[in-house]
Amino acid sequence: MPNKTMRAVIKASPGVGFEVAERPIPPVQPNEVLVKVLAASICGTDLHICNWDDWAAGRIKPPLVVGHEVCGTIVKRGGNVTSPEVGDFVSLESHVVCNTCAYCRTGQGHLCINTRLIGVDRDGGFAEYIAIDAQNAWPNPPDLPLEIAVLQENFGNAVQTAFAVDLRAKKVLVTGAGPVGIMTIAVARAIGARAIYATDISRYRLDFAERMGADAAFHATEDQVIESVLDLTEGEGVDVLLEMSGAPSAIDQGFTLLKPGGEAALLGVAPGPLTVDWNRHLVFKAAKVVGIYGRQLWQTWYQARGLIRSGAVDLAPMVTHRFALEEFDQAFEAMASGETGKVMLTP
Repeated sequence: MPNKTMRAVIKASPGVGFEVAERPIPPVQPNEVLVKVLAASICGTDLHICNWDDWAAGRIKPPLVVGHEVCGTIVKRGGNVTSPEVGDFVSLESHVVCNTCAYCRTGQGHLCINTRLIGVDRDGGFAEYIAIDAQNAWPNPPDLPLEIAVLQENFGNAVQTAFAVDLRAKKVLVTGAGPVGIMTIAVARAIGARAIYATDISRYRLDFAERMGADAAFHATEDQVIESVLDLTEGEGVDVLLEMSGAPSAIDQGFTLLKPGGEAALLGVAPGPLTVDWNRHLVFKAAKVVGIYGRQLWQTWYQARGLIRSGAVDLAPMVTHRFALEEFDQAFEAMASGETGKVMLTP
């Protein structure tokens, strides 16, 4: 690494937008590795930061290198690191946890109270290099395609949601067919769901959902969702709701269609406090509800590895658009359009 600087996409100051800037290549601490970034992909969180919404304004402290879905090659190790090796091809877990709080010590590292998220709380991976704790570097087979390696962190959200409830031989409704919702559909199909229905407000993504395993997909506002799903389920409704959108109207539709005694796993983040028909949707229905946050460290990564390497889930179609790092503005415009799968950046 003859150069001491690198190109990076940064949030330079409060406000809308990003810019490309020269930044120092990050130093490597004793328990860290330096990763040469080969690919990164855009997440909804990155869109929030770009648009500088209320959440971003309350959380982000510019200047900051953004991006948290990353894969690359290890080029340097800190003095305490014995694994992985220099030269290993890795994907990165974005949540850097403390390993000392009560949650970490009881196998719930994804709930660590001291978590620092790359691209949010510390510099991220829309750059040529990123330094990160060695424990966050997940070794990949050398021949794993970039388009799959770069998705593994995000894919983990889909895996965690689908495995949180029993989908085997069940009728499943996925509300929200964004990239994570679509990957969740693929997981549900792989682990034996009887029937899978999807809703969204993008016809592009509804078609995508059907290509990835949904039996039927409905426009959440233009189609007769409740009537159609009840017809397909002979009036019963669905056994399981996987809520991926956070949209209040989708949440209401989903719980309306969840049959008594059904299960719901909720990943979607709502725009703020919302009103729920507590009695009809939850109490009188005896619904079993679980919230999903991130990925189980590291159980979800092993489950994702099994699904990918066995061929049970094919993520190859998910990356639909590719841009150079300097083309980040076009990449974000494409992602915001709703007419993409995952969007990949390559330094």
